Amino acid sequence: QVQVVESGGGLVQPGGSLRLSCEVSGIIFSSASMSWYRQAPGMQREWVADIITSGGTRYAASVKGRFTISRDNDKNTMYLQMNSLKPEDTAVYYCKASWRDNYWGQGTQVTVSS
Repeated sequence: QVQVVESGGGLVQPGGSLRLSCEVSGIIFSSASMSWYRQAPGMQREWVADIITSGGTRYAASVKGRFTISRDNDKNTMYLQMNSLKPEDTAVYYCKASWRDNYWGQGTQVTVSS
């Protein structure tokens, strides 16, 4: 059984930082492409960043230069370091693991507000 569990969300002031984690079990994590998505209230889910098995990364224009995606294959965990957070970053953040199929987590809430 595949499990994808996000953590690390919370309330932060504009300009602050958070680090999200995504722990995966039940697949060969090192062979999986991993992605972060987010969904703000009333909006469609949007892609944020991804990291492939070789470590290559891509970012949405809205977060490039502020967010950093990484992975630790020994811990079966992916991370999203979010700096210089803005109110428009407020959303539920979801992790997706792609290995033979796509597996999603339940999401973690990030709220950026003063």
